Amino acid sequence: MADDALLAEQLAYYRAGAAEYDRPYTEYQGLRELLTAADDLPIAGHVLELACGTGQWTRLLAARAHSVTAVDAASEVLALARARTASSTVEFLQADLFAWQPPRRYDTVFFAFWLSHVPPARLPAFWNTVAGALAPGGRAVFVDDGPAMAAEEEVVADHPVPAAVRRLDDGSKYRIVKVFHDARTLTDDLTALGWSARIRTVAGNFIGIAEPAGNASTSDQSP
Repeated sequence: MADDALLAEQLAYYRAGAAEYDRPYTEYQGLRELLTAADDLPIAGHVLELACGTGQWTRLLAARAHSVTAVDAASEVLALARARTASSTVEFLQADLFAWQPPRRYDTVFFAFWLSHVPPARLPAFWNTVAGALAPGGRAVFVDDGPAMAAEEEVVADHPVPAAVRRLDDGSKYRIVKVFHDARTLTDDLTALGWSARIRTVAGNFIGIAEPAGNASTSDQSP
């Protein structure tokens, strides 16, 4: 696909910058406060976390869930996540989220700051994967940057896929996919894809909870 090169560069950025990944969580009060939102989210049962990064959210999910399967494509951030999350109920997996298919179903699928890294052309397939990973009655829970956060990024103008440039301490720079979803528009997009979604804004971010249409009637059983 046309966005393959951009996605490869995005992965290279997260691999090279693993040691710098957690910096925003120490520098931005709003981001630290957002982590406390996990206490009020419907996290329950067996949880699948997509793009877990260094495990900032994984440890919070583990405190609420029966089990957590945390997936990321970058081995470097997974190593940090494993060190941060010492729990026998958490399993870490390395996989390309654009190719990987969950082998089982989960009560909750969670992803933080990942949806904005999914190219628009791949959104339908991504949400189909999420729907296929949910057990009957299960929900997707997600957190990400809203349009207000675009001012904090070096946005690439006139790129065929929404993108931004990120720079590392060594001076290297990488392009990443960065889509700043508006809560109302995203809700409409999910409705068109067959989801029922509730999305609320929190400062410059948003928190969403979504269920696929007909989810409760599926014949597949929860693990």
